[in-house]
Amino acid sequence: MAEEGGGGHAPTGGNNHNPASDNNNQQQHQIQEELKIKPRLTNFEAATEMREAMSPTGAMTPNPFSRKNTNIDLDDYFTGPRDILKHSKWPLFMQMHGSILPKMIVPLLWMCLWSACITCVHMLKTRMAVDSVLLTVLGFVVGMGLSFRSSTAYERYAEGRRYWAQLILACQSLGRVFWIHGGDPEHVDTRQSLLRKMGSMNLLLAFSVALKHKLRFEPYTGYEDLEHLVAHLQTFAQEATVAEPDKVISRRKNFFKETGEYLGVSFAASNPRKTIKKSSRPLGNLPLEILSYVSCIVDRMVEDGQLKVPMQQTIAYNNVALLNDIMTGTERVLTTPLPIAYTIAISQITWVYVMLLPFQLVGKLEWITIPATVAAAYIILGILFIGREIENPFGSDVNDLPLELYCEQVASELDIISSFDKRDPYAFMESGRNLPLYPASMAPYPIWMTRSENRVREAILNKHDTVFEFRKRVVLEKVESRAGAKKTSSEATVTSNGDHNV
Repeated sequence: MAEEGGGGHAPTGGNNHNPASDNNNQQQHQIQEELKIKPRLTNFEAATEMREAMSPTGAMTPNPFSRKNTNIDLDDYFTGPRDILKHSKWPLFMQMHGSILPKMIVPLLWMCLWSACITCVHMLKTRMAVDSVLLTVLGFVVGMGLSFRSSTAYERYAEGRRYWAQLILACQSLGRVFWIHGGDPEHVDTRQSLLRKMGSMNLLLAFSVALKHKLRFEPYTGYEDLEHLVAHLQTFAQEATVAEPDKVISRRKNFFKETGEYLGVSFAASNPRKTIKKSSRPLGNLPLEILSYVSCIVDRMVEDGQLKVPMQQTIAYNNVALLNDIMTGTERVLTTPLPIAYTIAISQITWVYVMLLPFQLVGKLEWITIPATVAAAYIILGILFIGREIENPFGSDVNDLPLELYCEQVASELDIISSFDKRDPYAFMESGRNLPLYPASMAPYPIWMTRSENRVREAILNKHDTVFEFRKRVVLEKVESRAGAKKTSSEATVTSNGDHNV
């Protein structure tokens, strides 16, 4: 059936209501006007010019959190974190980006040379083969050690991801408290109130970005994605950045050191805490200091009566405490690795096992011992190296957590929250695009407002029965349609066979 003012629609009860002609025309005109979707911004060029005119101080960086390069260069195979938004059509066993193989080039070359020496001596000089019983005895111990190493490392990786998910949740909740639940004090200019709320939400983003840099042992504030968020705050890190601006810029590494780090050579690895140790001024704890500012803002909002509902105050304080718990939890993951005794023992046992492989394989495999040893070393050492890489999930390795992406998500979602206009909460309810009784009726809200209270109540009471009958009829129509299509196909097949027989 058709619903008044709604065109051809789903069935509904009682379609005999006819409002007055003048009122109907007026309502139809109102609905057509409301159905027109007005974009938030109609002139993007003018907006760009306004931004350039009002904000000429910084470089135009639309998204400072994401990676600037859209293609994958050679460096991207060794450094990270990997962009999880990129899609690869290559099969997994053929993908290099994200693989542990680049960091295993040097160990595999060493194992190739070692197994080649053992094989050549065995085949050309003297017998070097031993009983393969060591494969069984040591293999069990190595398997247990690698399993323990991998499970512990992945547990830390998953825990780090869990903390950042909680961080995103806390920022969303506090963003709603600041922007939606927080009222506008009567004695404060509306523009000032709006800008204060935006500043409060920017503090949440600043906390996320500052926590990312802290977990990567970057204690200053002069970074591209952080400087504009905390430059107006009085913090120890800001004072140290102003006093020592040259220490913010990372020095370029020489070719051998950079290549050694790419290939996983431990002697070439830099100390990540070197920047902190070389600082001559106190660096403080930037995320904690930002959290202090957030706490002060929540206290002031409660004192000014902006959070009138006690539950809103509880949500605000609980999420501030959650941010503090996230900060200490991520620091615990960062500073509490697997005990060094376990790490050294598992590494030594694994290397002893792979170094003894040529002696146990050369008696039966002879020259094939060389590729067999390299393949076995790739499997065993690969598991060891993966556990070492993901043990610290906050670093810059390829398989570490994409903290830039999480900060970008926080920034985007805070902007989404602040784009909501709360001045008229019921405006969307009264829109001509709101279908309150869908799918029983396609009539919009203004049409239902022209009808009597009894008519509205009757339609609501009969909605379940109307929808049930409508869905049952749709199912029957589908069954009949399929039966008709099947019958037509059968007749066509019979006709085709008859023509063939003729």
